[in-house]
Amino acid sequence: MDIGKLQASLEHQHRAPVEQWNPPFCGDIDIRIAADGQWFYMNSPIGRHALVRLFASVLKREGSEYFLVTPAEKVRIQVDDLPFVITTWQQVTKDDKPFLQVSTNVDERYLINESHPLVIDNDLPAVIVRDQFRARVQRNVYYQWAEIAESERDDEHPGFYLASGDSRFLLAPC
Repeated sequence: MDIGKLQASLEHQHRAPVEQWNPPFCGDIDIRIAADGQWFYMNSPIGRHALVRLFASVLKREGSEYFLVTPAEKVRIQVDDLPFVITTWQQVTKDDKPFLQVSTNVDERYLINESHPLVIDNDLPAVIVRDQFRARVQRNVYYQWAEIAESERDDEHPGFYLASGDSRFLLAPC
């Protein structure tokens, strides 16, 4: 199987082409994404997962601000940490190589690779997902990864690394 085709199929999410839209700014809306990935409207949790997925599909980042956009309007929302959270993972084998596949709180899946690397963001691990958004690695996933992490090699910075495909990614610096 072609890794590029696999990645493309995993990334084929139901999302709007927000990068093509530049509507006028209509103000702030009382929607907040908490650090744990929970979405709130007027301080009440949004319980319908389908609604959260819909909002996530029209999320856009400009600088350090986040917006929900449609072709007709753009409203600013608040994000406490990062807009997405890595909630589960599994190891998959493609072309006889083991890859880490992650899933987010909005049911998007990605292979950790050079296009979607594991990175350190504010001293904590995150994965770069679609549209250069970052997804915070949930604590339980981090602890599971800590069990399989390897020490640095001679040519790497001190720390613990995860292998995915032909690449290694820093999980925790020393």
